[in-house]
Amino acid sequence: MKKTPASHIKYLTVNDADMHWGLTVTTVGYQYISPNSRYPSPEHPSRYWFHPEKGRVLPEYQLIYVTRGGGYFSNAQQQNTYVAEGTMLLLFPGEWHSYMPAADTGWDTYWLGFRGQVPDQLTHYDFFNSHTALHPVGFNEQLVDLFRQVLTLATEERPGYQQAISGIALHMLGAVYFATRNHQFQNQQVAAKIEKARLLIRENPDGSYTPEALAERLHMSYSWFRRMFKEYTGLSPAQYQQQIRAQKAKELLLSSGKTIKEIAYELNFESANYFTAFFKQHAGSTPAVFRKTGRSPR
Repeated sequence: MKKTPASHIKYLTVNDADMHWGLTVTTVGYQYISPNSRYPSPEHPSRYWFHPEKGRVLPEYQLIYVTRGGGYFSNAQQQNTYVAEGTMLLLFPGEWHSYMPAADTGWDTYWLGFRGQVPDQLTHYDFFNSHTALHPVGFNEQLVDLFRQVLTLATEERPGYQQAISGIALHMLGAVYFATRNHQFQNQQVAAKIEKARLLIRENPDGSYTPEALAERLHMSYSWFRRMFKEYTGLSPAQYQQQIRAQKAKELLLSSGKTIKEIAYELNFESANYFTAFFKQHAGSTPAVFRKTGRSPR
């Protein structure tokens, strides 16, 4: 890894066109805090300076990535929680918080400030919330490279750079969400069973395995299986089966010469009429129209 200077801080300008993009970056930086040193240091951004005992409230979101050392974080939901290296902090506008490095280790941090309709929407739909401000993403070289890309683009300030770095910021949020969701499934045995269930559903798109039968085959209670499956995939087992069934129906309509009645029979529907109603609900058109046009109106 190439050496990074002890401090690199950049405040960014935002014009009206940038605001319409949906996500704008306000600041990006890197800072090294050595063990047993003053914090905040004299190099701490004046616009974001705060006393750790009093904390602060920001008008924006911030991602803060601790890549070395450790420290402590507080907000309305948790007090003086230890933050290990490899943790991403996600701060929210209007939410009080405070943090500081541990005296014996100090820390290295990258940060990115941003605001806009896109992060507001992600928060509104509970992809992120202030109750979970600490995200254990581990040491991720890709995330470090993304921070450095933003620093480079922000330093050059070439036309359209805000749109470029806003895309990187959204990439970071996606990476944090991915890492957090997968961290919830560190029990590899449970994850393996859910993957096995998904494979069985895909291999049997006719719905021959009911969700209850899948749970029994995987030696899990149905209620536990259903809850774990939905947490892992975002869909209940029945919803997942329906989507796979609809995908297989589309494939057969476009790639085979089978009649609609034959496809309905192959996918274990009670009748061609029932299949047509199911397909229209999931694809937005009848099987005949889909086959003729080669696409769904959706």
